Amino acid sequence: MVATTAPEQRSAGATSTGRFVNLVNELPSTAVSADPLAVANRLRPVLLQLARELRREVHPLGVTGGQVSLLVSIRRSPGVGVRELAAREGVSPAAMSRHVTRLVRAGLVQRTPGAGGDRRRVGLEVTAEAERVLRLVRSRRTAWLVARLRTLDEDALKSIDEAIEPLRTLIEAGT
Repeated sequence: MVATTAPEQRSAGATSTGRFVNLVNELPSTAVSADPLAVANRLRPVLLQLARELRREVHPLGVTGGQVSLLVSIRRSPGVGVRELAAREGVSPAAMSRHVTRLVRAGLVQRTPGAGGDRRRVGLEVTAEAERVLRLVRSRRTAWLVARLRTLDEDALKSIDEAIEPLRTLIEAGT
């Protein structure tokens, strides 16, 4: 391509150096959009990376992010059965049974016979050790967030704080 600087070409997207500018890809990444698709495409990778970083904080405690999620679910619904827990988590009862067995062996969950008044039914409850682990998880994750939030200027911190309620509403809209 021969570079020209004719005014009509500059107005069509060419710069004074003859280089064409891709206006879509070269917009500042801080451009704010009210388009749900554009917001979703910017938000998704940020949330995924944030979740990944927070999951990493539990590894030194000897549990996985998935195990922490199950422990929280069991703690919120003491006596929950394996089948109900599997349905909530979107996995097969057999897979959930294997996950629960690992948690029982680790001393984090106990099976309680006769849950809900039915002697045939076995419910699940977290142990004191699981409560300790969950406190440590919360503490480590909070410390990680605090350390990063302290690196932000006051306006950025305020923007994140103001985004919390709309994000909470977004999550609750899906439940």
